Amino acid sequence: MNLGGRINTWAFEGYGMISTDGSTLYFASGRGGGSGGVDLWQAPILPGVDFDDDGVVQMGDLLTLIECWGTDERLCDIAPMPWGDGVVDAADLEVLMSYWGQVMREPAELVAHWKLDESEGMVAYDSAGTNDATLIGNPVWRPNGGQIGGALELDGAGDGIKTGFVVNPMETSLSVFAWVKGGVPGQIIISQTNGTNWLLTDPSKGYLMAGLQAPAPVGISLSSQTVVTDGEWHHVGLVCDLGARTLYVDGAKVARDTGGGLSDFQQTDGGLYIGAPNRLNFPGYWSGLIDDVQVYQGVVKP
Repeated sequence: MNLGGRINTWAFEGYGMISTDGSTLYFASGRGGGSGGVDLWQAPILPGVDFDDDGVVQMGDLLTLIECWGTDERLCDIAPMPWGDGVVDAADLEVLMSYWGQVMREPAELVAHWKLDESEGMVAYDSAGTNDATLIGNPVWRPNGGQIGGALELDGAGDGIKTGFVVNPMETSLSVFAWVKGGVPGQIIISQTNGTNWLLTDPSKGYLMAGLQAPAPVGISLSSQTVVTDGEWHHVGLVCDLGARTLYVDGAKVARDTGGGLSDFQQTDGGLYIGAPNRLNFPGYWSGLIDDVQVYQGVVKP
């Protein structure tokens, strides 16, 4: 059980206890924030009924449970609480149906959307809000060259886009998507100023990676086995939900991990760089086209 960076760290592990009726989790941390030396926390234990992680309990979740019927699949073995009974059966179906139609989380909010459909100038306008971005270097507008309308072409040698602050990954779930074409292994798609590289390609094969992680020594990147530097258009995405990172390419999930809580991520109030590394004197500028960059506060499936 990983309770996040405030509880589980490289130096200390919190310890948890379940109430006798299986309804409440109690856990303690020696990194006290109150008047004593230990903080005691409690949280209700709820069944994980949103199997397909789309935010609503509906037909997709029922189909998943049916596929697991009669097996010991832990995803769907949700009854009795809290650990299940080792088989997916009518008891699990009863719990699922008791949540039918319920929204399990707030809908995501589109907080920034750079369509990159401009034809001239040094500004990339934000159609979702007021976070207009500034071009870096000498990128070239391609009004008819995008996957959706126009796009921006970067040369890999100092071109990019700089935005103001959009979201702090330590404070909220987030989703970020973009269309990309070109690039070479080891280049950056999206990064955060003085933070981490959110979306990038690995330096050997051009696989899509997520660098949004905790600071050293515990933080590690998430890598897929899907090449996005093959000269074709690809829709790439990163979704971070309570510390779990998921990578998408062309609508398909290509990598996922559960690295811990939001507090594991690096605290930063910096803006974003699109097509540029998190520090402009570093290598890794994108060489190719970028189009239709979207950032959501919350979880979105492409």
